[in-house]
Amino acid sequence: TFLDKNGKAQPFYMGCYGVGVSRLVAVMIEASHDEKGCIWNKQTAPYLLDIIVSNSKDEAQSAYAEEIYSALMQERLSVLLDDRNERFGFKMKDYELIGLPYALIVGKELEEGFVEIVERKTLEKTVVKKEEALLKLRELLA
Repeated sequence: TFLDKNGKAQPFYMGCYGVGVSRLVAVMIEASHDEKGCIWNKQTAPYLLDIIVSNSKDEAQSAYAEEIYSALMQERLSVLLDDRNERFGFKMKDYELIGLPYALIVGKELEEGFVEIVERKTLEKTVVKKEEALLKLRELLA
Protein backbone atom coordinates (compact mmCIF):
# COMPACT_ATOMS: atom_id res chain seq x y z
CA THR A 1 0.00 0.00 0.00
CA PHE A 2 0.90 3.67 -0.18
CA LEU A 3 -0.36 6.78 1.58
CA ASP A 4 -2.50 9.10 -0.49
CA LYS A 5 -2.56 12.93 -0.12
CA ASN A 6 -4.88 12.52 2.87
CA GLY A 7 -2.53 10.06 4.58
CA LYS A 8 -4.85 7.12 3.99
CA ALA A 9 -3.42 3.73 2.95
CA GLN A 10 -4.34 2.79 -0.62
CA PRO A 11 -3.49 -0.37 -2.58
CA PHE A 12 -1.25 -0.23 -5.64
CA TYR A 13 -2.86 -1.10 -8.99
CA MET A 14 -0.84 -2.30 -11.88
CA GLY A 15 -1.75 -3.21 -15.41
CA CYS A 16 0.48 -5.35 -17.55
CA TYR A 17 -0.58 -6.14 -21.06
CA GLY A 18 1.18 -8.30 -23.55
CA VAL A 19 1.05 -11.59 -25.32
CA GLY A 20 3.03 -14.26 -23.53
CA VAL A 21 4.66 -17.17 -25.28
CA SER A 22 2.50 -19.66 -23.40
CA ARG A 23 -0.63 -17.87 -24.57
CA LEU A 24 0.58 -17.95 -28.18
CA VAL A 25 0.99 -21.72 -27.99
CA ALA A 26 -2.53 -22.06 -26.59
CA VAL A 27 -3.94 -19.87 -29.38
CA MET A 28 -2.17 -21.90 -32.08
CA ILE A 29 -3.53 -25.15 -30.66
CA GLU A 30 -7.01 -23.68 -30.29
CA ALA A 31 -6.93 -22.54 -33.91
CA SER A 32 -5.76 -25.87 -35.29
CA HIS A 33 -6.92 -29.05 -33.63
CA ASP A 34 -9.43 -31.86 -33.99
CA GLU A 35 -11.00 -34.43 -31.68
CA LYS A 36 -7.75 -36.43 -31.65
CA GLY A 37 -5.45 -33.57 -30.60
CA CYS A 38 -3.24 -30.78 -31.89
CA ILE A 39 -2.46 -30.19 -35.55
CA TRP A 40 0.80 -28.25 -35.84
CA ASN A 41 1.84 -26.69 -39.12
CA LYS A 42 5.45 -26.88 -40.28
CA GLN A 43 6.22 -23.28 -39.30
CA THR A 44 5.23 -23.63 -35.65
CA ALA A 45 5.66 -27.34 -34.86
CA PRO A 46 8.16 -28.23 -32.14
CA TYR A 47 9.23 -31.14 -34.38
CA LEU A 48 8.40 -31.81 -38.03
CA LEU A 49 8.34 -35.59 -38.04
CA ASP A 50 7.68 -38.45 -35.65
CA ILE A 51 9.41 -41.66 -36.71
CA ILE A 52 7.35 -44.44 -35.15
CA VAL A 53 8.90 -47.88 -34.81
CA SER A 54 5.94 -50.27 -34.75
CA ASN A 55 7.83 -53.04 -32.94
CA SER A 56 10.90 -51.77 -31.10
CA LYS A 57 12.06 -55.39 -30.58
CA ASP A 58 12.34 -55.87 -34.36
CA GLU A 59 15.98 -55.17 -35.19
CA ALA A 60 15.31 -54.39 -38.86
CA GLN A 61 12.63 -51.82 -38.00
CA SER A 62 14.81 -50.20 -35.35
CA ALA A 63 17.88 -50.08 -37.61
CA TYR A 64 15.94 -48.54 -40.51
CA ALA A 65 14.31 -45.95 -38.25
CA GLU A 66 17.71 -45.03 -36.78
CA GLU A 67 19.15 -44.66 -40.29
CA ILE A 68 16.38 -42.25 -41.35
CA TYR A 69 16.56 -40.38 -38.04
CA SER A 70 20.34 -39.91 -38.32
CA ALA A 71 20.13 -38.74 -41.94
CA LEU A 72 17.48 -36.12 -41.15
CA MET A 73 19.27 -34.95 -38.01
CA GLN A 74 22.46 -34.50 -40.08
CA GLU A 75 20.41 -32.09 -42.20
CA ARG A 76 19.36 -30.24 -39.02
CA LEU A 77 15.70 -31.17 -39.35
CA SER A 78 13.79 -31.47 -36.09
CA VAL A 79 12.72 -35.09 -35.82
CA LEU A 80 11.49 -37.36 -33.03
CA LEU A 81 12.23 -41.08 -32.89
CA ASP A 82 9.57 -43.04 -31.03
CA ASP A 83 11.26 -46.34 -30.29
CA ARG A 84 9.60 -46.80 -26.91
CA ASN A 85 8.68 -50.30 -25.87
CA GLU A 86 4.95 -49.54 -26.13
CA ARG A 87 2.13 -50.91 -28.27
CA PHE A 88 1.86 -49.44 -31.76
CA GLY A 89 -1.64 -48.10 -31.06
CA PHE A 90 -0.35 -46.25 -28.00
CA LYS A 91 2.39 -44.61 -30.07
CA MET A 92 -0.10 -43.58 -32.76
CA LYS A 93 -2.44 -42.06 -30.16
CA ASP A 94 0.49 -40.01 -28.83
CA TYR A 95 1.37 -38.90 -32.37
CA GLU A 96 -2.22 -37.80 -33.03
CA LEU A 97 -2.45 -36.03 -29.67
CA ILE A 98 0.85 -34.15 -30.04
CA GLY A 99 0.02 -33.39 -33.68
CA LEU A 100 3.38 -33.14 -35.42
CA PRO A 101 2.92 -32.46 -39.15
CA TYR A 102 4.14 -35.88 -40.34
CA ALA A 103 4.88 -39.39 -39.11
CA LEU A 104 6.95 -42.13 -40.68
CA ILE A 105 5.58 -45.54 -39.72
CA VAL A 106 8.22 -48.25 -39.76
CA GLY A 107 6.23 -51.45 -39.38
CA LYS A 108 5.91 -55.01 -40.62
CA GLU A 109 5.57 -53.73 -44.22
CA LEU A 110 9.31 -53.05 -44.04
CA GLU A 111 9.85 -56.77 -44.74
CA GLU A 112 8.28 -56.19 -48.17
CA GLY A 113 10.28 -52.98 -48.63
CA PHE A 114 7.63 -50.39 -47.73
CA VAL A 115 6.98 -47.75 -45.05
CA GLU A 116 4.09 -45.34 -44.50
CA ILE A 117 4.10 -41.56 -44.28
CA VAL A 118 1.16 -40.01 -42.42
CA GLU A 119 0.06 -36.39 -42.71
CA ARG A 120 -1.44 -35.33 -39.38
CA LYS A 121 -3.83 -32.73 -40.78
CA THR A 122 -5.77 -35.29 -42.85
CA LEU A 123 -4.42 -38.54 -41.33
CA GLU A 124 -3.87 -39.60 -44.94
CA LYS A 125 -1.35 -42.44 -45.28
CA THR A 126 1.00 -42.80 -48.22
CA VAL A 127 2.89 -46.05 -48.77
CA VAL A 128 6.39 -45.53 -50.18
CA LYS A 129 9.31 -47.79 -50.99
CA LYS A 130 11.81 -47.73 -48.16
CA GLU A 131 14.54 -46.61 -50.59
CA GLU A 132 12.45 -43.59 -51.59
CA ALA A 133 11.26 -42.58 -48.11
CA LEU A 134 14.18 -40.27 -47.30
CA LEU A 135 13.76 -38.31 -50.54
CA LYS A 136 10.00 -38.03 -50.02
CA LEU A 137 10.50 -36.85 -46.42
CA ARG A 138 13.03 -34.23 -47.52
CA GLU A 139 10.44 -32.87 -49.96
CA LEU A 140 7.69 -32.78 -47.32
CA LEU A 141 9.82 -31.24 -44.58
CA ALA A 142 11.48 -28.57 -46.75
